[in-house]
Amino acid sequence: MLTSIILAGGRGRRLGQHKPSTKLAGMSLIEWVIQSLDPLKTEIIVVNASPHDIPTPSVRTVYDVIPGKGPLVGIYSGLKASEGPASLVVACDMPFLNSSLLYYMFTLLSGYDIVIPRIDEKVEPLHAIYSKSCLGPIEELLRRDELQTSNLLSQLNVRYVSEEELNKFDPEHLSFFNINTKADLEQAEKIAQRLYGIDKLP
Repeated sequence: MLTSIILAGGRGRRLGQHKPSTKLAGMSLIEWVIQSLDPLKTEIIVVNASPHDIPTPSVRTVYDVIPGKGPLVGIYSGLKASEGPASLVVACDMPFLNSSLLYYMFTLLSGYDIVIPRIDEKVEPLHAIYSKSCLGPIEELLRRDELQTSNLLSQLNVRYVSEEELNKFDPEHLSFFNINTKADLEQAEKIAQRLYGIDKLP
């Protein structure tokens, strides 16, 4: 069984509201993500930093095993809870995920610990696939309070997904659009209108 892990622990300070519950075109951001993941037919786990209400009654929720340590502990918490050998990790504020690209990334995992997009030397750790073999190295990084995901990548066998590969599925790179501010949310509304038409908006 493969797993999709949604990290929902961000506090949304710049956005000014709870990110997972923030509405975009009539749906919460986390509902957008779940809808994008549905075609993959994976187990879905939401990892939250604390027992905050999240509008996802149909999926499993777990909590960070160590509070306040950022995305790396979220990845670790999700991997610990997952039943399968590998997990896709995405953030709850990425409403335009591309299921075809995500499926393609799963097909690349054989022989690797991590599959991660890389564009102009910038990687996307919250749009990546991690195998269970990452748990030990992450535990050691957390023990040393080294919380950057780059520290993990340097230790493991990584398959980088090139920009050329990404462009075949998502030439605009909307998969990596995330919402941190009200301006981002306004831009996302415009993208949603362009992609899906006014009939999908409230």
